[in-house]
Amino acid sequence: MEKVYSKKENCSGCSACYNACPTKAIHMEPDEEGFLYPVIDESQCVDCRKCVNICPLIYEGNYKQKSEPEFLVAKHKSEEVLMSSTSGGAFTALSNAILREGGVIYGVDYDEEFRVLHKRTETVEGRNRMRVSKYVQSNMGNIFQQIQKDLLDKRTVLFTGTPCQAAGLRAYTRYSLLTENLYICDLICHSIPSPLVWEDYKKLLEKEHGGKLTNIQFRSKVIDWSRENSNKTFLYKTSNSEEVHNDERFYKLFFGKKTIMRPSCSECQFTDIHRASDITIADYWGIEKYAPEWMDAKGVSVILVNNEKGAKLLEKCTEELKYEKRPKEESLTEQQRLSEPTKFPEDRGKFWDDYRKHGFEYIVEQLPK
Repeated sequence: MEKVYSKKENCSGCSACYNACPTKAIHMEPDEEGFLYPVIDESQCVDCRKCVNICPLIYEGNYKQKSEPEFLVAKHKSEEVLMSSTSGGAFTALSNAILREGGVIYGVDYDEEFRVLHKRTETVEGRNRMRVSKYVQSNMGNIFQQIQKDLLDKRTVLFTGTPCQAAGLRAYTRYSLLTENLYICDLICHSIPSPLVWEDYKKLLEKEHGGKLTNIQFRSKVIDWSRENSNKTFLYKTSNSEEVHNDERFYKLFFGKKTIMRPSCSECQFTDIHRASDITIADYWGIEKYAPEWMDAKGVSVILVNNEKGAKLLEKCTEELKYEKRPKEESLTEQQRLSEPTKFPEDRGKFWDDYRKHGFEYIVEQLPK
C-alpha cells in the first residue's frame, strides 16, 4: 500500500494504524504544517490492509454509539480542585475513581521541553498534570500498545483524549476481549492546533524574555471561568525571572483566525452527540442562563453519559461530584462542535504560504493588537 488515507482531511493523526500495523511498516511523520501523518514503508508492508480497515475515519459508523447520551451539569465539591481544573473538575473525579481501584490514567501532559504528548500515570501527581487544557495536538506514540498491555495485566484503564483519538483507541481495541476494564473519555473539541506553530511560539517567547520556559498554563483561573474569558489567559514564566507573563497571540491564531487547525478538523466526523467514548466532558457554557443556581466563576462541567459503562463510572464519583440531568437542547445550542465542524477561513492557504516564506515572527506581527 502507498497510503492509509486518500487526502489530509481524511486523517486525524489518531495513530490507530501505526499502533496496529503487524509488520511496523507505518511511521508517524510531521508534514509541512507540523501535523503527524502515517507514512508506509512499502518494503515492510504486506498489504494486509489492517490500517485501512480499522481507521475510524474510514470505518462505517466511526465506532460511535448509536443511542443518544444523557446530558448532565456537574461541579466538583472541592474548591481547590475547581481552581486547578479547566472547567468543573469532572476529569479529576472520574480519574480518582479509577485510581482508587488501583487503575491507570492516560491523558495529555508536557515533556521537559513543553512538547504535548499522551502519557501514562498511576499517581495523583501525574494525573494532576493532565487536568488542564493543552491546545496543541498531542503525540500519541505507542500509547495504544501500552493500554493493551495494562488490560492484559488486568488493570483498569481510563483514557482521555479528543473524539478522534477516542475513536482510534476504540478501533485499536475492537477485537479485544479485555475492554471490560477500559473506560474512554473524550472532550467536546474545538479543533486541533499545529505542533509546529506551538514550537515556534515557544521559541518566540524565549527570545522575547530570555532564558528557557519554566512554566506554562492555558486558561488560568486568575480570572473568572466563562466563555468570554476562556481565551484570555495564557500564562508563562522563563528562567530569567519569576515574573508571570500573559500572552494572547496563540489564541488569536487558533480561536481568532482559525488558520492553524488540522485539515481533518474542517471535516470532523465526530461533531455530533453520538460519541465513540463512554463518557464526554467539557465546559457547560450558558449554564448561567439555563440554571443560574449552578453558575460558578470557578467552573462548571457538562457531562455526556454515552452508555451503561459511562453511567457506572459516573456513579463511582458521587462523593466528589455534584451533578444533575439537563435538557440536551442547552448543550446543542451552546456547544457548536456537537453539530458541525469548525470551518477553515478563506485565507488559510495564504497564511501557510506566508508562514513558509516569511516565518512565524512575520505572522504574529500581522495579528491585530
